[in-house]
Amino acid sequence: MCSFQSVLLFGAPGAGKGTQGKILGQTPGFFHCASGDVLRSIERDSKDGGLVETYSSRGELVPDEVTVRLWAKAMKAWVREDHYRPTRDLLLLDGIPRTVQQAHILEQHIQVQRIIYLTCKNPQEIIERLRRRAAKENRSDDATETIIRHRWDVYENQTAPVLKYYPKNLIIEIDAARSPGQVLRDILEALVPLQESLRQPSSHTTT
Repeated sequence: MCSFQSVLLFGAPGAGKGTQGKILGQTPGFFHCASGDVLRSIERDSKDGGLVETYSSRGELVPDEVTVRLWAKAMKAWVREDHYRPTRDLLLLDGIPRTVQQAHILEQHIQVQRIIYLTCKNPQEIIERLRRRAAKENRSDDATETIIRHRWDVYENQTAPVLKYYPKNLIIEIDAARSPGQVLRDILEALVPLQESLRQPSSHTTT
């Protein structure tokens, strides 16, 4: 199986990872994978779907092994269906890894080239973003302020430490409080050279 050349879109819930990932995912040479979308796409009447719903409805993280297993299954399907070509596309991971243990498990699947860290110093602004998203997308995991604040606490306690798992030189901090266009510009400046290098035969790595 290929070791996917990957970029992590990192930041608190509501920082804009999904917005930027979707835009980049429409650009040739980039493939956006949002783990939240993968989990929400699972049929709720299945065993895995029921498990995902139980955790997400409380604003909690799905267990690490389950998350990575379902993510890997989705990635294999995308490769098989030729939606994602590891030797051509730079993989943008959004929402995974969310714990240090996930980061450890994922080492058998990915090679992290960069981490785009979307920062926001005002938590209240994030909360308002999540409220608007919940209303627009009818998302139960963002439905109440209690759940939103719990998700923030989960991020601070379980996800933020993931940054310390990776070398500091891979991390690029970008202010997410600015306009989406300004944020996108800075992300592209960081990633286009990396995406171009992927097109060179010497950059293809398999295991």
